[in-house]
Amino acid sequence: MPWQEVTTVTLRTEFVMLAIQEGSNIAQLCRLFNISRDKGYKWIRRFREHGDAGLHDRSRRPHNSPIQTAASVESAILALRQEHPAWGGRKIKACLEAGGELVLPAPSTITEILRRNGKLDPTESAKHKAFIRFEHPTPNALWQMDFKGHFPTRQGSCHPLTVLDDHSRYNLVLQACGDETTASVKSALVAAFRRYGLPERMTMDNGSPWGDDGENNLTGLTAWLIRLGVGVSHSRPYHPQTQGKDERFHRTLLLEAIAGKDFDSLAHCQQAFDEFRVIYNSKRPHEALGQKPPVTRYQPSERMYPEVPPPIEYGPDDIVRKVQDKGIVFFKGEVFRVSRALRGQPVAFRPTDQDGKFWLYFCHQKLRDIRIGDKKVSPMSPNDCHP
Repeated sequence: MPWQEVTTVTLRTEFVMLAIQEGSNIAQLCRLFNISRDKGYKWIRRFREHGDAGLHDRSRRPHNSPIQTAASVESAILALRQEHPAWGGRKIKACLEAGGELVLPAPSTITEILRRNGKLDPTESAKHKAFIRFEHPTPNALWQMDFKGHFPTRQGSCHPLTVLDDHSRYNLVLQACGDETTASVKSALVAAFRRYGLPERMTMDNGSPWGDDGENNLTGLTAWLIRLGVGVSHSRPYHPQTQGKDERFHRTLLLEAIAGKDFDSLAHCQQAFDEFRVIYNSKRPHEALGQKPPVTRYQPSERMYPEVPPPIEYGPDDIVRKVQDKGIVFFKGEVFRVSRALRGQPVAFRPTDQDGKFWLYFCHQKLRDIRIGDKKVSPMSPNDCHP
């Protein structure tokens, strides 16, 4: 398939930035991006020879600009700040040093240059404090998903859907949606799964369309994810820090791509999102990553997206029951409520070493504990994500 017309350069940029990372699988990336290996190597070669300009079809701009003199350091700092008004001294230093053309002062000196030129708000700077967060050890071990608060356009409203890789902070989905429905989310996720493969697990808050439907935090969307072999967990209610990396990404998205802009339509929003996403993933230094961009730590998953979901299989000791129309199952003479999202699907009661106690599973995901004769069964826990 050819590149999508409206995002040709951004797709090429993302492909190349992933491909040039150490240990990347070029053949797999070409499959994920639906291009031939010859074409993939062509764009890698052009990028290495001409930089970003080489990714344009007929651009003849040289990659290397003349070497800057020491007298131009301050103007280069101010110009980059003008281009990225939310960046501070450390990010500006890391970005300019990556070009290898300037000898930069310390981040504190750059911050002072910004302050001296009226580019810093002291009250705003005081709000930015570093956090220590848990980080998964490998890419695709966990993806965080959420909607950024919606904002108006001239033709309606935009609901930005975001998905972030926990290990690398790589932004996998930044979709300008017109609503927050299952259909919109599923469409964006299918595109992401085809491009990057499947994660081991995804976490999200308790809101619609993936949150609590009144029956075990299981909805049609999360049931579909589990069916694909993706573990599902939810943040604790009123604890947004569980989604801390995606929440932090939302703040960056607001400052660098949304605030102060007037959007005509969802297409206009998506254009701005695509441009921001390239900068965020492949150019913007990230403090938690040693001032390197997320692309330096991300690789697509080896778990390919199945166009047809695999059959549901359980172990030989599992007792399998079919979920009825009202979302209930019959077991050992008792009725247990599961979820309407699983109507018609097989679930398994897995024996434990305690008499009368079973674990209830859908595919690989544990839904709850079951004790025969005890109607007070516990709901699905956010941590019940693995066998």
